[in-house]
Amino acid sequence: MNVHEYQAKEILARYGVSVPKGRVASTPEEVWTVARELGAPCVIKAQIHAGGRGKAGGIKLAQTPEEAKALAQEIIGKKLVTHQTGPTGRVVKRVLVEQQFDIEHEWYLGVALDTSASLPSVMACAEGGVEIEEVARKSPEKIMREVIDTPDGLLPFQVRRLAYGLGLPYEKGALFFPLIQGLVRGFIDCDCMLAEINPLVFTSQGELVALDAKMNFDSNALFRHPEIVALRDTDEEDQKEIQASKIGLSYIALEGNIGCMVNGAGLAMATMDIIKLCGGEPANFLDVGGGASKDKVAQAFKIVLSDQRVQGVLVNIFGGIMRCDVIAEGIVEAAREMKITVPLVVRLQGTNGELGKKLLSESNLRVISADTMAEAAEKIVKAVNQF
Repeated sequence: MNVHEYQAKEILARYGVSVPKGRVASTPEEVWTVARELGAPCVIKAQIHAGGRGKAGGIKLAQTPEEAKALAQEIIGKKLVTHQTGPTGRVVKRVLVEQQFDIEHEWYLGVALDTSASLPSVMACAEGGVEIEEVARKSPEKIMREVIDTPDGLLPFQVRRLAYGLGLPYEKGALFFPLIQGLVRGFIDCDCMLAEINPLVFTSQGELVALDAKMNFDSNALFRHPEIVALRDTDEEDQKEIQASKIGLSYIALEGNIGCMVNGAGLAMATMDIIKLCGGEPANFLDVGGGASKDKVAQAFKIVLSDQRVQGVLVNIFGGIMRCDVIAEGIVEAAREMKITVPLVVRLQGTNGELGKKLLSESNLRVISADTMAEAAEKIVKAVNQF
């Protein structure tokens, strides 16, 4: 689960991380009021769950409250398209109005789960305010890492090593220690997958400030954090993903045109890979799990078809706990409620596989059957290309 920048800063501030003074606003009039209270100059920052806002025109500098109001009118209610939103973009419904700083230097600082070590890892880079993914791809040696492998969090010698690697002089290091420890505590206490400050800046006033912040939380741990769940902004999420989560399905919308319904995350990933290998583009990741009922399968199928980009559907089931006849019954039930006008390829293998195939053949649905995953992928890509 993601939160907005202003929400991430509110959380980090509780852990002693210094953040700019500011307030969120949803109308140009509110922006004018906040800008007047803060005093000019100020920064207007679009609040969406995506990076690259500055390059897309979502971050503006204002010298007066009147200019802040005018700039807010250009941002609020407009669609912002960045490299992370995709071509559809996101509508900006609120902005963060913050004080400006005279910046002497910028760094990157973040904490993420290191899956190779199964431990949190602190990352730091002397190049801040840039896309850290590009730095990692082009110059990975510039990123320093310290793994957190004790209950005490990041140890003092690790903090000193990071401060030295970033080129922080002693007086700045004294500010760095409580800030990085606060970031780490926030990451661990809140069950984060990512807690990021980019950029971390040193100002001409001698302050070390988190100029931007991003936090992403482990959805499996949210039951422990109702206060974080309350920060969820469903307007920033795909409505199909929200609908799927309500019925206990793992669904992620993608940019392709071939809908997928699969049981098991590993098989779902392999299915998307083989669709790509055959020249197609998957429209979603959908794992119906091992114990889905007929009704849940039917709802899953309807969610896939509700995507207007879907021009074909591949159902790939290897039945173990999940019975193939239940999948077939769910497809038939969904077909009774909505007309299927796109090609449908179904591969059923495993528990009650023959019974599932029989149910589909007797349903009078236009189903293209396949025995192997490779055959199924080839058939759906061909059918979509001819659709």
